[in-house]
Amino acid sequence: MNPQTLQIICFYAFSLVAVAAALSVITLKNTVHAVLALVLTFFSAACLWLLLDAEFLALALVVVYVGAVMVLFLFVVMMLDIDLEKMHEGFVKFLPVGVIVAVVMLAEMLGLIGVRAMHARDLGADPAAVAGVSNTAWLGQALYTKFLLPFEVAALVLTVGLVAAVALTLRERRDARYESASQQVKVDPRDRVRIVKMAAARPDEPTAPQEPQP
Repeated sequence: MNPQTLQIICFYAFSLVAVAAALSVITLKNTVHAVLALVLTFFSAACLWLLLDAEFLALALVVVYVGAVMVLFLFVVMMLDIDLEKMHEGFVKFLPVGVIVAVVMLAEMLGLIGVRAMHARDLGADPAAVAGVSNTAWLGQALYTKFLLPFEVAALVLTVGLVAAVALTLRERRDARYESASQQVKVDPRDRVRIVKMAAARPDEPTAPQEPQP
């Protein structure tokens, strides 16, 4: 079989799986099944990126989204007690609006793809193919040589955003309970535990209360 024909067959197969899994995300009633369908959607999209020689995007999609984000979503969904009947109450009511928005977004994406296709010939040859290296190797060389300053600035912006999010959510609440390691170390076990001695007796015999020892 011609390699190009095999690539086209794989492209259509992965595309059909991705579309079917994406539709399952919004049609399945079980939330856990919907999350697993979304994982299959991401994995199929990663396979499509591999067919387009974009190895870095495919690996990032699998490692970051499938391996981290979706696993976290799955844990959150399994721990939450979600009322599915209340969630699906307004589905039919807002379905026409959702269909209209989806059609408009699809038209915009198709128009954007058409514009990019017309200007694709002006982009020149693939720089990774010209350099004779893989897409991931070329991207790493470009990030850490030519675009090192923008890459470091982006990392600094993300770090500042993380610190700002922690600072905004860290508020002192008087009704919350906190643990103090220093106070826990200073605790005397004799102040926390009291040993009481009682005489042994049968279950059918009443036991007279004993006076506490001084």
